[in-house]
Amino acid sequence: MTLLDTSVSLSFVLGVGFLAYVVVIVRGYLRDRPAPTGDPDGFGWHFLIPCRDEEAVIATTLDYLAAHFAGATVWVVDDASADRTAELVRTWPATSDRLTVHLVPRRLPEARTGKGDALNAGYRALEAALPAGTDPERVVVCVLDADGRPSPGALAVCAGPGLFGDPGTGAVQVEVRMSNRDVPRPLPGRGALANRRARLLARLQDIEFRGPISAMQITRRRTGTVNVGGNGQFTRLSALRSVDRGGGRPWGKALLEDYELGLRLMLAGWRNGYTTDAWVDQEALWSMRQLVTQRVRWAQGSMQCTRYLREIWGSRAFGTAGFLEVLYFMSQPWLQLVGLVVYTVPIAAFGYNLALYPEFVLTFLRQGGALLLLLYLLLGVGEFAIWGPLYRRRCEPGVGRAAALGYGLALALYAATTYLVAVRAAWRLLWRRNSWHKTARVAAVPPVAVPLAAVPPVAAPAPAAVGEPAA
Repeated sequence: MTLLDTSVSLSFVLGVGFLAYVVVIVRGYLRDRPAPTGDPDGFGWHFLIPCRDEEAVIATTLDYLAAHFAGATVWVVDDASADRTAELVRTWPATSDRLTVHLVPRRLPEARTGKGDALNAGYRALEAALPAGTDPERVVVCVLDADGRPSPGALAVCAGPGLFGDPGTGAVQVEVRMSNRDVPRPLPGRGALANRRARLLARLQDIEFRGPISAMQITRRRTGTVNVGGNGQFTRLSALRSVDRGGGRPWGKALLEDYELGLRLMLAGWRNGYTTDAWVDQEALWSMRQLVTQRVRWAQGSMQCTRYLREIWGSRAFGTAGFLEVLYFMSQPWLQLVGLVVYTVPIAAFGYNLALYPEFVLTFLRQGGALLLLLYLLLGVGEFAIWGPLYRRRCEPGVGRAAALGYGLALALYAATTYLVAVRAAWRLLWRRNSWHKTARVAAVPPVAVPLAAVPPVAAPAPAAVGEPAA
């Protein structure tokens, strides 16, 4: 076979395979229904927030948690921030009967070595502060980004009988939403076109997380391979202990440390849950450059996790369907590299023949080639465009039909960035560049003046006993 023949054949196989996958996840997505809630008072809830230069959002996050999660304990890990993050946490006006806040400082050169290391530092501080005799089955650790806003009823949802109410559940991931998806003018100092682009980019990220990503997680319930994300990740303390490989390090070194943790939990025999009944709001990125940088880190992290495939293959915790689902997910960046070639070659060949042999190409188009190309285009675009109307139906009924269709078509272009992401991730992996690039915040930095009400570092008074309000 020629290179063109091979490319056309592979592009057909990849296209049909992805279409079949979309059909499967859409089916489960549309059938998802709310589940019963539970009693959150039966658990001790600890929020773990890794921070590096988060002065723009951390104080308002603490205010939000105090307002909606009274009795919880918060562990803010300051990863050697160069701004006022630690100062804002220390001087945050704590309400002692609603929220206990601990600052876990990290210093260079140990700091700034990745999110997993920061989370491990917070985990060790939590473990050191827990009262003797604490039941780890009844303690839940929630990882939040510094801009994370869990839905007010999230704890009751996570305590439900199908989630932490089941002793076999090790972790629960809640749906992720973009808090700034409706901001009318995200870039005040820029023109109308720049603001429209930024608004559209934020909306597409919301569609991505509440559409295809959520649908994938719902489908993973059936294959037993639900995984956890970096925001809105709830994990039972006993599960974290079971995957701690010594030294208080349940989180690994992969750039996709959340996915790596989920794999470790499943390999240890735990079940991971996913729910759309609770969610966490986070900031969408308004810059395509920042978005690509973020996704390169995610793709490279996925590539790093392929080292677990052999262990997964030999594990009784994974069935055939589960192994195939994990394999498919980990293969995505590599398949994008293959797709970049197999989709480009036919297009280049068509353009070459059109330039040199226009009559031949026109004859091909008149004899059914145009219909074939149109069908190929409709399938390729339709696999992504469908999420616009589905998003309107399931998530945002206030969005107009025309706007929903436009969002879906824009999502197809948005998805094309994955090819650039895959190339950059593979390049970084090849050259062993494992630096962790911090995602910049888009919120405004708060004023310097804040009320003084000192919050002790971790060595100060321990949090309340599990199940009791913080004192």
